[in-house]
Amino acid sequence: MAVAFDFNGTLSDDEPVLLRVYQELFAEQGRPLTRVQYYEHLAGHTDEEMFTRWLGQADPALIAERVDRYIALVSDGSTVDEDARAAVRFAASRGPVAIVSAALRREIDAVVDAAGIRDAIALIISQDDVANGKPDPECYLVFEDTDVGLAAAKAAGARVVGLTRTHGAARMAAADELVERIDVPLLERLLCS
Repeated sequence: MAVAFDFNGTLSDDEPVLLRVYQELFAEQGRPLTRVQYYEHLAGHTDEEMFTRWLGQADPALIAERVDRYIALVSDGSTVDEDARAAVRFAASRGPVAIVSAALRREIDAVVDAAGIRDAIALIISQDDVANGKPDPECYLVFEDTDVGLAAAKAAGARVVGLTRTHGAARMAAADELVERIDVPLLERLLCS
C-alpha cells in the first residue's frame, strides 16, 4: 500500500508557524490578519491564492519572502515530531510514501531534510509540480483499468483516467477521462497542460 501525506499541518505540524509568517507579512502590507481569519479563509490554499484573497494580488517577491521566513523558523526539523517520523518510517517499511502538498518544494525539502526522513519519502508532489494547486485534484492522478480500481481511486478523492481495454467504456464511465491506452502524448497533455 502506498501512503500519501499532506505536508503543512499534517506531516509537519507547522500551521502556527505559517500563521505567524502570514500575520507578519500581511501586517507589513497594511492588511492585518487574525488567527480566525487565517484558519477560516486561507489555510490549505496555495500562496498565490492566499495572497490574492488577502492582498488582492500575488506578488512573487512577497511569496519568496514568506518562504524564506518560514524556512528560517522550521529549518531545525522540529515541526515533524518523533511520532510522525516513526510513522513515516513505519509506512516506508511497508510501501512507498509520498508527500502531496500545495506547499512549494523548497520549503518541503528544508523540513524533510532537517527532520531526517528524506530516505523514507519515495515521492514529493509540490505546488511546483502542478498547474493548479489544491483544491484542484490535479496533484492526485490515478490510472485504472477496472471498475473496482476506479471506485477505490474515486473514493480516495483521486482524479482518475480510466483505461477502457479491460472493462470497456460503459463500466469505466465514472472516470474523469476515458482512454484506450497510456502513451507519452496522453501524459504530456495531462501533466504539462
